Amino acid sequence: MEPAVPLDEDGTAPEERTLQTTVALSGEGTDIAQARHLAAGFLTRVQAEHGLPISQRAMDLTQLVVSELVTNARKYAPGPILLDLRIAGDTVEVVVWDSDPVLPVARAADAGRVGQHGLEIVMAVSQGFEAQREPVGKRITARIALLDDPGGELAGRRPL
Repeated sequence: MEPAVPLDEDGTAPEERTLQTTVALSGEGTDIAQARHLAAGFLTRVQAEHGLPISQRAMDLTQLVVSELVTNARKYAPGPILLDLRIAGDTVEVVVWDSDPVLPVARAADAGRVGQHGLEIVMAVSQGFEAQREPVGKRITARIALLDDPGGELAGRRPL
């Protein structure tokens, strides 16, 4: 009996394939720029090769979230960083692993505070945010909508 959907060489249906890319970053000064370029290139390839619609806003927000999460990993955790980008339905998941097991906590709003707003920004522009401890270190996941809200509202949620 033939499958209802033609399978690829690896035995998966085309829509079952996970579109993703992963890179190990060294924890050095060029990581942030490298990660931003990887994110932009990944979304551009997904759009060109798979015809997936991705708004310019999603492109920009993904690079911003990648930048903030990799910056935090460099700042608070010694050693390597893993960055994983994957398409999950109508979102792009940005996953950053680092070696520090301490989970991040968004700080209370303070208009006088200079800097240290990265996590607040990530949470404000993401449709989903998770921080979980791993056997070694932690894994942070942020989900960003690929398309803008049809009603014209900014996509995202407010930090708690």
